[in-house]
Amino acid sequence: MKINGNEIKPGDLIEHQGELWLAAKTNAVKPGKGPAYNQVELKGLKDGRKLNERFRSSETVEKVSLEIRDFSFLYAEGDTLIFMDVETFEQLSVPAGLIGDASAYLTEGGVVAIEMYEEAPIHLRMPEQAIVAIAETAPALKGQTASASYKPATADNGVRVMVPSYISPGDRIVVDTSSGGFIRRAE
Repeated sequence: MKINGNEIKPGDLIEHQGELWLAAKTNAVKPGKGPAYNQVELKGLKDGRKLNERFRSSETVEKVSLEIRDFSFLYAEGDTLIFMDVETFEQLSVPAGLIGDASAYLTEGGVVAIEMYEEAPIHLRMPEQAIVAIAETAPALKGQTASASYKPATADNGVRVMVPSYISPGDRIVVDTSSGGFIRRAE
């Protein structure tokens, strides 16, 4: 499917220069002089290299169609993550590098959407939020207000997050899986 260069969004998979690229970041630019363009940071699926490319609205690129299927996370085995298709119960091995740092938020039995291209996993869509328990954190200092001060904490999955001073070890919090930032206390 052909799309205009200014329609490329983060997460889109495109064919460019004879290879498959994942759009990591996009920025629409309208300079004072000259035509508008879309500045796109691309990540190569074959070798992981990055490419910054400018696409004008008049240019067209081939957007690759992906099959999206739900998988349940089973376990990690070294640098490989094992998932099970929720419909066919087939197991799928995925390199942990495909997810990156967000793999710390995978929980046993948790469902993620995996984008497949020609039966090969290309991209994992993690849930936007995850609930984690705080394993340790610095004690609140006397005189700090609850809304203005943050302190470092370590979650039970090993991820470090900045939390408000009223959070203590054992509390469960909701974090943003893409940035790792604190959202709110879990209910």
